[in-house]
Amino acid sequence: QVQPVESGGGVVQTGGSLRLSCAASGRTFSSYAMGWFRQAPGKEREFVASINWSGGSTYYAESVKGRFAISRDNAKNTMYLQMNSLKPEDTAVYYCAADRQQWRQVVVAESDFGSWGQGTQVTVSL
Repeated sequence: QVQPVESGGGVVQTGGSLRLSCAASGRTFSSYAMGWFRQAPGKEREFVASINWSGGSTYYAESVKGRFAISRDNAKNTMYLQMNSLKPEDTAVYYCAADRQQWRQVVVAESDFGSWGQGTQVTVSL
């Protein structure tokens, strides 16, 4: 199993950039798809992006396409979310999650993920 821990959140102005990191324990990190979700105040948690076990396939929510980029470094057991052109509506707690199963290509549903980090706050100010 993989246990994720997020870092890199903070406060940034509209139009700015942040990079989130997700460090995962466990020697099998490279066999699990990983994903990012976010939850804004008063809203349900929503899918942001995911990446398959090899890093060869990525998926994005429409709201972040062209602005966010997900990547992973399996040698470092770490996944990243580069966030550019940030908007106030990107303000949320961002969660990193690991797939319930190994070796899957497409993983986007919240129910597909079995291990979650504690979240990191991203605040985009006007």
